[in-house]
Amino acid sequence: MGYDLNFWKYKKDVYLDNQDTYIKCSEKGLVDGLEDLPIETIIKAIQQKFANWKMEGSNIDFENPDGKGAFGISTTKQFVRFDCYGMEGEDMNQIIEVMVAYNCPLYDPQVPQRYDGE
Repeated sequence: MGYDLNFWKYKKDVYLDNQDTYIKCSEKGLVDGLEDLPIETIIKAIQQKFANWKMEGSNIDFENPDGKGAFGISTTKQFVRFDCYGMEGEDMNQIIEVMVAYNCPLYDPQVPQRYDGE
């Protein structure tokens, strides 16, 4: 079963409907009120954090060497989505930690909730 983790950053003093933002971003649309993200830097940070995982394709697909999960990354200039498969919570928390370092709190559409304190 898959689980997706989604991240974006609002511009200062902007707060939009999170579910609408998630849908627009998932459809690869751009959203007024979101900051552009340093996508290449974020991907490199993920590659470093998961350096012991097998990277496939264009280095945005990762597989745990122990066979305990995998994830893929999709992006726009404003949005990063991680599609996680069979991953343990601790591994998903490492993704969240990387993204929080870029001021991008988690939006979990399965709940739905954005974990930014708002």
